[in-house]
Amino acid sequence: MTTDRRFIFLPCLLILLAFTAFSQTDTLHRDTLSIHRDTVVKVPHITVFAPLYLDSAFDGTGNYRYEKNFPKFMNAGIDFWEGIQLAIDSLNKEGAHLDIEVYDTRSSKRKPEQVVMDSNINKTNLIIGDVTVNEAALLAKTAGRLNVPFINVNLPNDAGITANPNFVILNSTLQTHCTGLYKFLQKNFSLSNIIVFRKKGVQEDRLKEYFTEAEKTTASVPVKMKYVTLEDNFSTAQLRSYLDSNTTNVCLAGSLDINFGQNLCTQLSSLSGSYTCAVIGMPTWEMIDFEKPQFKGIDIYYSTPFYITPTDKVAGTVQQKYLDTFYLRPSDMVYRGYETLYHFAHLLMRYNKNISSALSDKKYRLFNEFDIQPVINKKTQATDYYENKKLYFIKKVDGQVKAVY
Repeated sequence: MTTDRRFIFLPCLLILLAFTAFSQTDTLHRDTLSIHRDTVVKVPHITVFAPLYLDSAFDGTGNYRYEKNFPKFMNAGIDFWEGIQLAIDSLNKEGAHLDIEVYDTRSSKRKPEQVVMDSNINKTNLIIGDVTVNEAALLAKTAGRLNVPFINVNLPNDAGITANPNFVILNSTLQTHCTGLYKFLQKNFSLSNIIVFRKKGVQEDRLKEYFTEAEKTTASVPVKMKYVTLEDNFSTAQLRSYLDSNTTNVCLAGSLDINFGQNLCTQLSSLSGSYTCAVIGMPTWEMIDFEKPQFKGIDIYYSTPFYITPTDKVAGTVQQKYLDTFYLRPSDMVYRGYETLYHFAHLLMRYNKNISSALSDKKYRLFNEFDIQPVINKKTQATDYYENKKLYFIKKVDGQVKAVY
């Protein structure tokens, strides 16, 4: 059934219209004070940064610029905001008292560099951001100065940050994925024929370094990994020469390039009648539609720090609300915005100034398990930052999720 884009656009426009007053000041304020026994109590303050592009959507008089269209570049930021709003609604229903302030990182009036220099930022107890590399570095530095946590929601990158235990990465870094994949191979395919198919490139060399480091530091028996560098126009015949028909062939894609990964899967799929292949990919494979017939006949695995269980009741409620309102399924950023604010707001209310020492508390889990651990600098032995080390390993067969490890 074809969805009428007009019905998708109208609810989205209503969201944006609700932003017009907000866009004039760049901030949105929620509860500010809690009154208890006739005493004014200062409530926790949370600052959220999100790419909303409100100045791009509205002109100086508040008129929407795109008529009946909804530009794609706004989707992720609006979805993240919708998740934040869902968390605010849930927290309000629970009677939570918080001061939540949201800044549009794409505002032309006040850029993030200006926001963090304003004295208003000094009252914050927690920073949450859907950010770029430069914004992550800026907000991490600000969090360090204020001695409050900065939760980087989306960026799987340390942004060059060192010696800053206030910086928290939720979207696990590439090195964490490589270490996790190596352990996954040890546990599930230690006796298999493991070939790492890769292409030439700096990024691919970095991946190999991460796997080599995991091999050197493992406390278990190392797995044997054969590295094969392919040209861009590699053929099925080239792949066949490395496969063994008498055992399971584990083909690891040693590149983040989605086109390379899709080509590798397509070629191995054509060989599935003669060889048993398990194909293991990078976290970027979340964006590939494996339901296409070109990927049939092979088991496909990839790692991700975020996985929504289909039977999760809260996730089901969010999905139904989106279907009823937008005629769409919620994107990953909706869930991420929801669970990040909900989870860490609860930690802030429970631990207050001691929240930094309680980041591993799993009591307020919503959709995903977070395993937030310190990343130790090898030279100084000090904590460079904190990172979510929890990875889910998704197994797909003919496009369907068959197992989650």
